[in-house]
Formats: sequence, C-alpha cells, structure tokens
Amino acid sequence: MEHVVIIGNGIAGITAARHIRKLSDRRISIISSETDHFFSRTALMYVYMGHMRWTDIKPYEDWFWRKNRLELINAYVNRVDTDTKSLYFSNGGSIAYDKLVIATGSLTNTFGWEGLDLDGVQGLVTKQDLEKLEENAPNNKVCPKAVIVGGGLIGVEMAEMLRTRNIEVTLLVREDAFWNNVLPIGEAKMISRHIKSHGVDLRHNLNLDKILSDDNGKVRGVTVKETGEEIPCKVVGITTGVKPKVAFLKDSSIETDRGVLVNRRLETNIKDVYAIGDCAQQREPIGNRPPVEAVWYTGRMMGEALAQTICNNPLEYQPGHWFNSAKFFDIEYQTYGWVFPEERKKDYEVHFHWKHNDDTKCITMAYNKDDQKLLGINTFGIRLRHGIVDRWLTEDRSITYVMEYLRDANFDPEFYDKYEPEIVKQFNQEFNTNIRPKKRSWKRILSL
Repeated sequence: MEHVVIIGNGIAGITAARHIRKLSDRRISIISSETDHFFSRTALMYVYMGHMRWTDIKPYEDWFWRKNRLELINAYVNRVDTDTKSLYFSNGGSIAYDKLVIATGSLTNTFGWEGLDLDGVQGLVTKQDLEKLEENAPNNKVCPKAVIVGGGLIGVEMAEMLRTRNIEVTLLVREDAFWNNVLPIGEAKMISRHIKSHGVDLRHNLNLDKILSDDNGKVRGVTVKETGEEIPCKVVGITTGVKPKVAFLKDSSIETDRGVLVNRRLETNIKDVYAIGDCAQQREPIGNRPPVEAVWYTGRMMGEALAQTICNNPLEYQPGHWFNSAKFFDIEYQTYGWVFPEERKKDYEVHFHWKHNDDTKCITMAYNKDDQKLLGINTFGIRLRHGIVDRWLTEDRSITYVMEYLRDANFDPEFYDKYEPEIVKQFNQEFNTNIRPKKRSWKRILSL
C-alpha cells in the first residue's frame, strides 16, 4: 500500500490528508511537533481573550483521526533523505515514505536584534506562542506594559489580545500609516486612528533598536532606533511578518528559495515530493499573487488540488481571484481582486475612496482607466457577498455596472444601515457621472 507522509498538521496538510482519504485507501501519516491534533490557527487570539476554549478551536473531535485511519505522529523532522525516501526525527526515530508532502507552514520573521533570546520576547504563530503569552502576560499586574514591533495583521491581533487584559501596549510601526504597504493611504490612516482609539500607543516611522535585559535575563524594555528613547516593558511581541519554515531541508536535494520551490501542480524538483501552504513558493507567481501565500484559504485550496494529483488525477493549483479578510479590533476588512497601495499602484489604476463620517467604515474601488473594468474592492465595516464580487471580476464588469448594482453585493443584516446611495453620489460628484443605483434583485443575487 502506498504510504503518503505529510509534514505539518495545519490547514494545508490536513486538507490534503482528508481529501486523499476521500479519494483513496492509501496509508496516510501526519507528522507535527506542535500539537497532537489540528486546530484553527486564526482562532488562537480568541482563546487568550476568553471567547473560546482550546477544544473549541479544534474542528474535529479526537476520535476523527483514528476513524479515518489518519496516523498522527508527534515528532520533529530534522532531515530528509530523498534518495532513500526517509525522514529522520530529532528524537532519533525515522519513517519511510512513498510520497512526501511538505506543509510545515511558517514561523516568526526576525531581523537579528539584540535581545531576541530574552525571557519575554515572542511571536504569535504557534500554540507554544499562545502558551508563552499566557505565561508572560496573564494580567496587567504581572505585565503592566508590552511593546509590539511590526504593523501587520499579527501585530494588531496581539495588541487587541493584550488590551482585553488592560495591559498597556506600545506599537512600533516603521510606516507612516498602519499597513500602508498593503492598504491605500486613506484606509491605512483610518485604521491607525482606530487602533489608537482602543488605547494603543501607536507610533509611526519608528524602528526597534534593541531589546534590554534585566539582571535575570528577562525583558525590561526596548530602545527606539530613531530617537534613542527607552520604553520600559515586560513583553516584546515580534510581529514583523512570517517566513516559510524550511531550514530543516538545507541538506536535502529539495530546492528552496524563500520557500520550497514548486510548479503549478505543487511538485518540487524531486519526484514524489510536494509542498503546499505557507512554506510553498511558486517558481512563477500566479498573476499578481505573491510567490509565497501565507493565507488560510489558499492553503486549503492547495491541499484540495494536491490530493487530486496524488490520487492520479493531476490538477493544477488555480486559486482564482485574490480574496482575503481580517479584523482590526472591531472593524472587519475584506479585499477582492487587487487594490494596490500608492507605492505599487499600476499606471492604469484609478481609485475611488469613500469614507463614512463615523471614521469606521470605508470602501475603495480600483478600476482600469482605459477600459473602466473593475480591478478590486476593499471594504472596512461593510460586508459584501464574496460570490457577487467574484462574479463581477470574472465577467470583467465596468465600474459603472458595479455602482449600479452595488446593492446586490451588500451582505450586512437586514437592520444594518446601507450606504450605497451615499457611495454612488460621491462617485458621481468626483467623476462627473450620472449613475443611478438599481434596485436590489434577489434573482440576480441567487443566480450564481
């Protein structure tokens, strides 16, 4: 019986395992040194905040794995020998494979700062990171103040977590507006203001210099590179992005760059070896997508596609239109297609930006100035129907069409305020048009 071994039990690896099992009777082994069972990584923050228990973020009961004949191995792989098709564990054990799936995910990206090894310095990627934060910052008496370095999604998550326990947070961000290497400037500035409104001391245009130690090897503070200021704290959160976890492959024949290099079928340079999820890097990027996609739903899609290939139905990874979602404290964010920040904006790209007076809702639409086709939409505090926007992008709908039928895409509950008339009115004023919104039509909405 062919033996499929999967290194990593995140969304990519587990999705591959589940779909291989649906399609075949192959022996499947899943190796992880992080946890015994798969959990929803995006829900880690809610355990710390008391909204969920650890058992609540495990999508499957513990009996699920045995019932589906998925062999779970708690171990750390430190060497891969592709000549003998063997994996070697740090504890001295080993396992042979017929087909190998590398789904090791990512780890916190650091930049060699002095003091990274001190007690109280941590990232927020793994279950162990969550446990460490519970030890380092159980309340505002043990940890009266924390400094977070980095202005991405993990940084704002950690800030929200700590603020729920009344811990003072200083957030150092090197950009002049929050996440403005991803968001257009209007959105980035709005999110900066929103983060500050939740009691976070958000400081822009600043970089960490070094992390300071007390006499016991614990964090006592940090210094700021630009000003030399010393900020006292008990915890330093390093949230300067993530990088693929591929160091264990350095002595193998498997080609890596930032991640494990793969083609559209997620195959590496070695026969019967594949890579999926955060650790995979496309040799040729797909459209405007980054070569490494550290996103939950793309990991799931890679797992589904690879299962078909392993089960003798070769299938390319085709992720479709870009989509992502997140939350900045209590503002929900969605993005569809491509809305680039100013520094990466295309020559043909035009932006329309509308913001509500309460400074917690906005929408930005990008379209091609030459043919008027929609390129992408960002929303904050307004929920849109993914299927509708995805269809607009597939059908190359014009910005005029989108404005006319914007009501169809609204996904907010019945009694939420609707803002389509205001949005269209501002568009007409800015671009000297006379677009009239169409009435909402369930026939159009349901014809997906």
